[in-house]
Amino acid sequence: MTPPILILRNINLTFGGTPLFKDAELSISEGECLCLVGRNGSGKSTLLKIAAGLIEPDTGEIFLQPGKTLRYLPQEPDMGKYNNTLAYVKAGLAPGDDPNRASYLLAQLSLNGEEKPSKLSGGEKRRCALARVLSPEPDILLLDEPTNHLDLPAIEWLESELQTMRTALILISHDRRFLKKLSNRTVWLTHGTTRTLRENFNKFEEWRDTILEQEMTERSKLDRKLLAETEWLRKGVTARRKRNQGRLRSLIALRKKRRDQRVPAGQVIFSSTKTGQSGKFILETKSISKTFGQGPIIKNFSIKIKRGDRIGIVGPNGAGKTTLINLITGSLEPDEGSIRLGTNLEMITLDQNREKLDPNSTLENALTGGSEIISVGDKNKHVIGYMKDFLFSPEQARTPVGVLSGGERGRVMLARALAKPSNFLILDEPTNDLDLETLDLLQEMIANYKGTIILVSHDRDFLDRTTTSIICSEGNGNWVEYAGGYSDMLLQRGNHSLEKNKKSKDSRPKDKRKELKTASSKNKIKMSYKDKYALEILPHRMEKMRELILKHQTILSDSDLFLKDAKSYEKSAKTIEVTQSELEEAEEQWLELEILREQAEKS
Repeated sequence: MTPPILILRNINLTFGGTPLFKDAELSISEGECLCLVGRNGSGKSTLLKIAAGLIEPDTGEIFLQPGKTLRYLPQEPDMGKYNNTLAYVKAGLAPGDDPNRASYLLAQLSLNGEEKPSKLSGGEKRRCALARVLSPEPDILLLDEPTNHLDLPAIEWLESELQTMRTALILISHDRRFLKKLSNRTVWLTHGTTRTLRENFNKFEEWRDTILEQEMTERSKLDRKLLAETEWLRKGVTARRKRNQGRLRSLIALRKKRRDQRVPAGQVIFSSTKTGQSGKFILETKSISKTFGQGPIIKNFSIKIKRGDRIGIVGPNGAGKTTLINLITGSLEPDEGSIRLGTNLEMITLDQNREKLDPNSTLENALTGGSEIISVGDKNKHVIGYMKDFLFSPEQARTPVGVLSGGERGRVMLARALAKPSNFLILDEPTNDLDLETLDLLQEMIANYKGTIILVSHDRDFLDRTTTSIICSEGNGNWVEYAGGYSDMLLQRGNHSLEKNKKSKDSRPKDKRKELKTASSKNKIKMSYKDKYALEILPHRMEKMRELILKHQTILSDSDLFLKDAKSYEKSAKTIEVTQSELEEAEEQWLELEILREQAEKS
C-alpha cells in the first residue's frame, strides 16, 4: 500500500452553532477506492467539498501531495455559462490534457457536444458532468452520487470505466451494487466523526451493526451505573458530604460521559394510510402499442397484474418507461390494443423529479397541505410528530422546501405519498438521494404494503430486494416481463447487462468449477490423499491468514502512523497485500477441492 496522496486530519466545522464535524479524518492512496457512507445530513457532501478545497474547515489539516491533480463531481453542477456540452467538458481540462478525450467521453455517454445545457434532462446533466471530471484523468476523483439519474447501461459503463482507470476514488452513493463493485475501503461518517473499515462495502453493514450493538450495550451499562449512583445521592449524601466528595465527583463525571455519549440516529418510520382493498384483479393490457415520432415506444405488450404484485420497470433513458407507466395506469391511450383496470383502485404516484413540490412552501404545509393533524394507518398524528417519523426536527417546520437537500426532498415526497389513502403505488425512481438506512426502511415498507406497487428504478440491489417481476425494454418497442428480481432477469436473458453481450461463446472466460463438473460426468472421480489432507488443513490456514490481515489492519487504523513511522506503515501494508493474495489463492483451492469432494461422493 502506497502512502496517502490526500489527507484530511482533525477536521472541525460548525454550522449555525451546531458542530457538523468533530476531528473527522479522511485519507486515500494511489489506486485506492474509498466509499464514504452515512445518513442524509451527516455531512458527506460537505466533507467531500472540504477535500476539494471548496469549503474551509474551522480547524484541521488538509494535505494534497504536490503535483497530484484532483477533480470533484458535485450533485448539482453549474453549467449555466457554457454554450454547449463540449465547451463545459473542455473547460475542465488543464494544459497538457488531451482535448480529444472530452469528445470521446461525451460520445460514450450518448452526447454529441452540441447540446444546450439549459435543455438537458437530469440524466444528461449527470453524464455531461461525468465527462468533465473524467476527461483530465486526474490522480484523485471525488464523486458525489455519480449514478443519480443515470440509466442502467450508463451505470454499467461508468463502473467499467472507473475500474480501468488508475485514479484514486472517493465515492458517495446510495447504490449498493455500485459500491460493492468498486470500493476496497469504507469510511462511515456518523455524529460528526469518521470510522474506517479497510474492507469492501460488502462488509460494511455487518461491521456497522456490530459497532451499534456494542455501543448500545455500553449505554445500558452506563445507565444502570448512573441510576445506582443517583439513588445513592438521593438517599443521604448530605450527612456524608465530606467523606464522599470523591464519589460525588465521579457521579458528575459519569453524567457528563453519558451526555457526551453518542446515541443512534433516529429512524424513518414508514407506514401507509389504509383504504379499501382493491379487487384481486388490478389491471390487464392486451397487445398495446404506442408510437411517437419515427418508431414504436411500446409494441404489442400484454401483461396481467394481480393484487400484491411488485413490478419493476427497467430500461435505458428514452426507452419509454414513463410512457409504459402512463399506458398501464390508464392516463394515456394506446394507439392499438386495450387496457382494463380493476375495481376500487386508489392510486398514488411518486414522481422522480419532485415536480409536485412547491419550493416556496414550508415543510409542514408540503407534508399535510396545511392541516395540523394527519391520519396515518389507524392513528391521527400531529404534523410535528409526523415530521419526526421522517427525521425532520420541529425547528424545520417552517423551512422552505426549496432549501432542503435532495435526500430531504425525497423523504418529503415519500411522506406525502404515504399519508394519502392508497392501494396502488406508482414509484418513479424512489431511491434517488436517499441514504442507505432510509432505503432499507423503504424496502421494508414495500414488503409490508397491502396493495400493489409498480416501480421504476436503476438501483439493481433495490430491485432485487423488492420486486416479484421485472418488465425490461428489449429495444425497438419490445418489452418483456421476467419473473423475480433484477439478477433473476439477467439469468433468464442469458447476459449480464442491459446491452447485448457481443462476445462469442468461445471468447468467454472459462469457469474452473464448470470444468470440474464436466470432467465428473465423463469419469469416476477419486480424491487423492494429498487432496484430502489439503482440504482438511486449508480452513485453519485461511483463518490464520484472516487473523494476520486483521492484526495489520488494526495497526494501519492509526491515521498518524505514516507520519510517525513510515517503515512500520509500509511493512503492515505489504503484509496485508501479500497475505490477501495468498488467502484468495487458498480460498480458490479450497473451493475447487470442495467441489471435487462432492463429485467424488456422487460418482
